Amino acid sequence: MMPLEQIFADALGIPIEQVCDALSYQGIPQWDSVAHMGLIAQLEDHYNVLLDTDDIIDMSSVIKAREILTKYGIAL
Repeated sequence: MMPLEQIFADALGIPIEQVCDALSYQGIPQWDSVAHMGLIAQLEDHYNVLLDTDDIIDMSSVIKAREILTKYGIAL
């Protein structure tokens, strides 16, 4: 299974070294609304889940993504 950090790096087009729990939505130019939807699609595809709208909106950082995915039974 691909690490969460790698999914973020690939989706946002940034080096994996830039991905940390504190990385936040709109905290870097690459993580804008368009990239956010691409990230969501990659997370859903990779982990085979369908995130609900509230979780998509609430996914404001890497740490929040971990919390949300854990709620869906995904061990990270």
